[in-house]
Amino acid sequence: MSTKKRVHIRVWGRVQGVGFRAFVAQQAKLLGVSGWVRNVGWNQVETLAEGHEDVLKAFVEIVKQGPAVSRVERHEVIWGEVGDQLDGFQVRWF
Repeated sequence: MSTKKRVHIRVWGRVQGVGFRAFVAQQAKLLGVSGWVRNVGWNQVETLAEGHEDVLKAFVEIVKQGPAVSRVERHEVIWGEVGDQLDGFQVRWF
């Protein structure tokens, strides 16, 4: 099994009002990823996630695609070391 990592993902485009956060949370729970997702500003969603590196790589690709009704125009992915323990996966409002 791969080592645990942290990834910070930002996506821009048609990602608000299309169930993007719920989709990301559902996928995170299916993959066993911990963290959170939230809307930021206009047309931007931010996600912080922790888990095994191989699982997070798959998660990043899922987030970059988003649900069928969304359109990700740009993304940013920053990898890091595991930080404070994240418990479960939450949809945050701010």
